[in-house]
Amino acid sequence: MSNAFKGNKGYLPSKICVVCNRTMTWRKSWAKNWEAVKYCSDACRKNAPKNVSPTR
Repeated sequence: MSNAFKGNKGYLPSKICVVCNRTMTWRKSWAKNWEAVKYCSDACRKNAPKNVSPTR
C-alpha cells in the first residue's frame, strides 16, 4: 500500500489570480507576503496588463 496522502490542504487560505481567475492556494514561499500575492505564476505576471498600478 503506497502512502499517497500528502496532507490536508483544504484548510489553507486561497485567493483568485487577477489574470486567469484560477484559485491559488497558500504556499509556504508566500508566507511573508501573502497579502501582496496577486498572480498564480510567473506566466500570469508577464501577461498582466501593464497599466494596472500595484495597490499598497
